[in-house]
Amino acid sequence: MGNVYLAYDYPVLGAFWTVMWIFLWVLWLMVLFRVIVDIFRDHALNGWAKAGWLIFVIFLPFLGVLVYVVARGKDMGKREAEQAVHQQEAVDAYIRKAAGGGGASHADELAKLADLKTKGAISEEEFQKAKAKILH
Repeated sequence: MGNVYLAYDYPVLGAFWTVMWIFLWVLWLMVLFRVIVDIFRDHALNGWAKAGWLIFVIFLPFLGVLVYVVARGKDMGKREAEQAVHQQEAVDAYIRKAAGGGGASHADELAKLADLKTKGAISEEEFQKAKAKILH
């Protein structure tokens, strides 16, 4: 019968290094995919430049990512921030649209009604009907 390795036969330092290598591998994949996403996100690059960077990053990944981060890394953060702003604006617009569209609050509408009433554009009865409609 062959040797059976149990968990207590695996040294603690070996387990630490295994976890460390897995962590570094996952970190490397995150950096690699972030660079690939940034290549496609950058509107300043034309198609051939994007293809060149992509080939460089895929066929020589460590060198390609290192060179990309050194050459274009400063603007990566700017593009990420711009993307976050655009996403937040889209979410805000969707929420405004789903919540009732116009964006005017009840207080704003009541203030407009009161202004119309004081100018004499609407009567007291019309004011009360419109006020009831807004509040209900």
